Formats: sequence, C-alpha cells, structure tokens
Amino acid sequence: MRNMIKKVIVPALVIVVLFAVLRPLCIQDGKCNYLLLLLLMGIPFGIGKMCVWMVPRGFDLGGTLAVWTMNFLIGGLIGSVVLLAMVGQAIIYLSVFLLTVITGIHKIPRIK
Repeated sequence: MRNMIKKVIVPALVIVVLFAVLRPLCIQDGKCNYLLLLLLMGIPFGIGKMCVWMVPRGFDLGGTLAVWTMNFLIGGLIGSVVLLAMVGQAIIYLSVFLLTVITGIHKIPRIK
C-alpha cells in the first residue's frame, strides 16, 4: 500500500494541483494551449533533474534574463519527459495492482 501511495496517488495529486493552478495561464483566445501547459507543468520536475545550469556572468539585464529563461525552458522540456514518464509508471503500477487484486496472484512469475 505504501508503494501505491508513493507511485500513484502522490504523483496524481501533484499533477492535478499543477494543472488546476497553471491552466488559467495557458488560455489563449478561449482555448487552452496544452503544449505550453505541459512545458509549465514540467518545470518543477525538470529543474531538479538538470545537471548543468547556465550561470550568467558579465551580461547586462537582458542577457541575464535570457540565460535564466533558457534555464527554465530546458528544465521544462526535461520535466515534461519526466512528467509523462511518471504518468506512464503510475498507469502501469495501477494496472499491475488491480490485476493482482482481481486474480489473487501476488507473485508474478518471471520469465528467464
């Protein structure tokens, strides 16, 4: 049950909260821009996964803002992939959990 909470419920709640908070920012002409929404939702997941940050040195204000914007764009792209992987992992884990509950088989034999 602890794995169910960790792998399914918590990521789903985080995704729902991010969707609810960021969706009003992505409305353009009465329609939602889902690509922008996915990019914005990926920022919290991708910033922590970035290995290299570009640090602005010797730039004026415009150059510094451009470098920070590039950092957030790269973090959003990485985070979008991580977000989609988390959704896939949650779907797989939930389907395996439901399969084990329905069939009563608690150990799935491994094929060698």
